[in-house]
Amino acid sequence: MLTFSAGPSKVYDSMPQYLQDAYEAGILSANHRSAAFMNLYREVHQLFCEKLHMPEEYSLLFTSSATENWEIITQSIVESASYHIYSGSFGKKWINFAQHINPETEGLKIEADQAIDVANLNIAEKFDLIAITQNETSNATQVPMEVLEEIQDKYPEKLIAVDTTSSMGGIALNFNLGDIWYASVQKCFGMPAGLGVLILSPRAVEQTERKGEKGRYNSLNFMLENARSFQTHYTPNVLGIYLLKRVLQDIPEIQHISSRLNDRMHQLEQCIIQTSSLRLLVSNSETRSKTVLGVTGTESLISEVKKAAEEAGMQLGSGYGPLKPTSFRIANFPAITDEEMDKLMSFLKNY
Repeated sequence: MLTFSAGPSKVYDSMPQYLQDAYEAGILSANHRSAAFMNLYREVHQLFCEKLHMPEEYSLLFTSSATENWEIITQSIVESASYHIYSGSFGKKWINFAQHINPETEGLKIEADQAIDVANLNIAEKFDLIAITQNETSNATQVPMEVLEEIQDKYPEKLIAVDTTSSMGGIALNFNLGDIWYASVQKCFGMPAGLGVLILSPRAVEQTERKGEKGRYNSLNFMLENARSFQTHYTPNVLGIYLLKRVLQDIPEIQHISSRLNDRMHQLEQCIIQTSSLRLLVSNSETRSKTVLGVTGTESLISEVKKAAEEAGMQLGSGYGPLKPTSFRIANFPAITDEEMDKLMSFLKNY
């Protein structure tokens, strides 16, 4: 079954070979204090710089998932309170996690078609961190890099944390526009689930050290202490880290991936627009994601399309939360080939 689910999503076709190579190389039994693992960690850090254009001075850490980073950020980085700008379910979950740890947390809920009005944004001085869901998987929206730049220009003294769970590895991110970036690998990295990444600017590291939070399993100071030696504070997902290395080695630089996905998303959008009964879930092109497309219609139509797609050997991603009955989502991730996307579009044209 060919899956277009927004995550876990289709893995790269080369994954079976990577897995076999990992076994033969003995990496599956590598101790996380060993030279073999430290070299692996160092290689992945360098590949993030080379392929995704992460600044050399930024720190790369491994977590269990993107979700774990919600807790780490509030627990170990935020000094007074964070301010969250969000439009969908995952952004809402992030602020709920943060409020559980720090009740002073506040935020701004915007609509899916609503661009962030930076000029009229009023974030109080007490908030030392701005949290933004750059690509909201649940409702297929995005915050463009240009908007992040405007926010950074307006609030240069505040740290900016960015959720790129379903965009890192798929679109070109300007890491200099934020201090904290995180993602999971089961989307644009084309890998099995079970590994998260957390990227920190020197400013974020400095604030973490100043706050000095320690004593928990995932205290960031503890993680950073180990990361300086290219080690982890816990027995990590060594296989996942190895697979991440292989993916990064084989993919082109991010600007080429981003260009390909942008072109393909335009074709996919036009396909939906030209159907007689399906509609784009997000009508504002500025806030519409480049890596996840939301499609809406009547409840009966959505059910019919999903069922027919399965009969044709394709799985569409369900809508999320309240959008589930009247929408489906299509992943436009790099591991999906152009030929596979063409097959899907040929199918959708019938509606």
